[in-house]
Amino acid sequence: MTEAGTFCPRCGDPVDADAPGVDDSDSAGAGQQTSEAPAGVTRRERSLCDACYFEDFEFVDAPERIEVMVCARCGAVHRGNRWVDVDADDYTDVAIEETTEALAVHVEAEDVEWQVRPEQVDPNTIRMHSQFSGVVRGELRTEEVTVPVKVSRQTCKRCGRIAGDSFASIVQVRAVGRDPTSEETDRARELADQIVADMEDTGDRNAFVTDVSPAESGIDLKLSTNKIGLKLARKLVEEFGGSFEDHEKLVTEDEDGNEVYRVTYAVRLPEFTSGDVIELAGDDGGPVLVRSVHGNLKGVRVTTGEPYEASYEDGDAPDARKLGTRDDATDATVVTVEDDNAVQILDPETYESTTVPRPDYLDADASTVPAFKSRAGLHVLPEA
Repeated sequence: MTEAGTFCPRCGDPVDADAPGVDDSDSAGAGQQTSEAPAGVTRRERSLCDACYFEDFEFVDAPERIEVMVCARCGAVHRGNRWVDVDADDYTDVAIEETTEALAVHVEAEDVEWQVRPEQVDPNTIRMHSQFSGVVRGELRTEEVTVPVKVSRQTCKRCGRIAGDSFASIVQVRAVGRDPTSEETDRARELADQIVADMEDTGDRNAFVTDVSPAESGIDLKLSTNKIGLKLARKLVEEFGGSFEDHEKLVTEDEDGNEVYRVTYAVRLPEFTSGDVIELAGDDGGPVLVRSVHGNLKGVRVTTGEPYEASYEDGDAPDARKLGTRDDATDATVVTVEDDNAVQILDPETYESTTVPRPDYLDADASTVPAFKSRAGLHVLPEA
């Protein structure tokens, strides 16, 4: 008597019960999956002879076509329900990745290998020629499928917000008693871009600089979030000194009814910067070359070379007037070093030999020195 399960249930031909993939167990009902069967394979399918099994066998399941949605402005790719920055020069690699995700190989295939050959049909179409091989029921199976990948170009939410001049904060860069220098305004732009880049590296696509525009006595930077504005204001003060204030303004409510505020960060840089030469009010110690305005103003006396630091109360804004900057100094010839306190140099304007204070940073062997002339007199500055 023939054992149950040794005949093909479709054509009736005898089936070798020991052949790979054949299931002769009668413990499971028709259409049910045995414990040994891969997910998605029924007992009836495993009981078929090879001829009947491969008659309906689909080695590769492939869609008719794949559509990849990309942003025409920034090149981001839409995946699932979000936009992803891919930083690609073209979309061939993206097409390969999307094709890999879309193609499925039969669950019973083993030792599967595949390769893909992309063919650029036009700027928006890439034809993916994919070749597959694998072992099924001990038999090597091969198949080639071709899937066209269509690239559709739209505008992502982020670029739409940028195009719409959307912003949540403004950083106003100003200075006390002067206009910010080009170094300070250029650095503000650089810091804003750096903050945005750091946030983008973490996957934050809501970070961007909306606009940078000149304003009266400074520049204004419009930024996409309040967080960026706060970070920029803090970094500017850390680097250049000064202070900032923030002012909130209610602009709208979001879809959940939460109030949305736009914040203005008013940055006030110090009156004096590194490289300024200043004269302190009520101080007869001589001009000071400013070295730093972080916290308290710090510098060096150009008459003696002694360090100077403003009091805690004065901070970075002591009562003083600006005489000029280090850039105003010109080379002057050293005539002779008279003693520890005096040196003779040629006045860079009159070329007359003039005795001036000798600061301790002056090199006694120097033939020329940076000379700074102002209403306070002629002084020797330290080498840059």
